[in-house]
Amino acid sequence: MQSNRDYDWLGPGAYFWESDPARAWEWARWKTDIGAYKEPAVIGAVIDLRNCLDLASREDIELLRAAHRSFVRLQKKAGLPIPVNRNPRGAKDKDRVLRFLDCAVFRHLHTIIDELADREPGFSRYDTVRGMFVEGGKAYSGSGFYRKSHVQIAVRSADCIKGIFFPLQS
Repeated sequence: MQSNRDYDWLGPGAYFWESDPARAWEWARWKTDIGAYKEPAVIGAVIDLRNCLDLASREDIELLRAAHRSFVRLQKKAGLPIPVNRNPRGAKDKDRVLRFLDCAVFRHLHTIIDELADREPGFSRYDTVRGMFVEGGKAYSGSGFYRKSHVQIAVRSADCIKGIFFPLQS
């Protein structure tokens, strides 16, 4: 199921945690606890990243930075506000899980790339987006690692999903 909310961390797509079914179960249970779902559920997938906007790559981060500059320039020129990443009301942590700015920048970047792909041979749409996120409290005192850090993949093209399975429940 594709997500297309204005605060999606990697823009529109079907979201998967890379190599972390325990984190997926944790999230599904949290969504159930807050009333978003009746029963928690998690599926695993075999994903071919194909043409991936990989935010572990410096080149792709620089492309995202350029998209941000372009997005801000266009918003200002049009007299429109620039979205802000923020937390839901009452959140206790500082993770800014509502990623309105990030999502808007991804949408802007995809629009540019999609238009180029329609006009120019050699330009391809991004099939997937892969991002690393530092989240949660420190793993231990003085640590540079955080308890909920994870890698997520947003699948934009359903053809990238080669198979699905039910992971063991944690």
